Amino acid sequence: MSETNPNQADSTFTNNQSIEEMLISQPTDASDALSLAQTELAELQAKSAELADQFLRAKAEADNARRRAEEEISKARKFAVEAFAESLLPVADSLEAGLILEDASAEQIREGAQATLRQLLAALERNKVLPINPAIGSKFDPHQHQAISVVPSELETNAVVTLLQKGYSIAERVLRPALVIVAAPK
Repeated sequence: MSETNPNQADSTFTNNQSIEEMLISQPTDASDALSLAQTELAELQAKSAELADQFLRAKAEADNARRRAEEEISKARKFAVEAFAESLLPVADSLEAGLILEDASAEQIREGAQATLRQLLAALERNKVLPINPAIGSKFDPHQHQAISVVPSELETNAVVTLLQKGYSIAERVLRPALVIVAAPK
């Protein structure tokens, strides 16, 4: 057997002691690391829960806003003609009043019809329904007029010769084009 060198034994003991110290210190480092990781995990879980809560609140708020908008659109569609209908009620009242008169003269009926027509035109104008009434000789506009026929005329080509029926527009959108006769090319 070989003899052990006392210096070698001391160094082995020192090496063993430092390994033991290392082993003892590792669990402390590991427990510190574990507790640090657990703390970080708890913080991340809290942050995750907070973000999930914020997401759910934002989603609920967006759903509520969408639902309110849909309700407002539904109400707007349902009551869109309310103002227009209210402005036509006096016209209906005038027509009913005219029909009640049994012994009205032709002149009274004519005056009543003219007054009712003025009421109707005023109601249409209040609701932005405007007549398209091209003057004779004005240029034909296919966006606002509908040519029924073309006739030879002294007017320039494509000029309105005769207005057969007024057209109407609402908010610059044609409801019904004016029916016209236009001048033929020369």
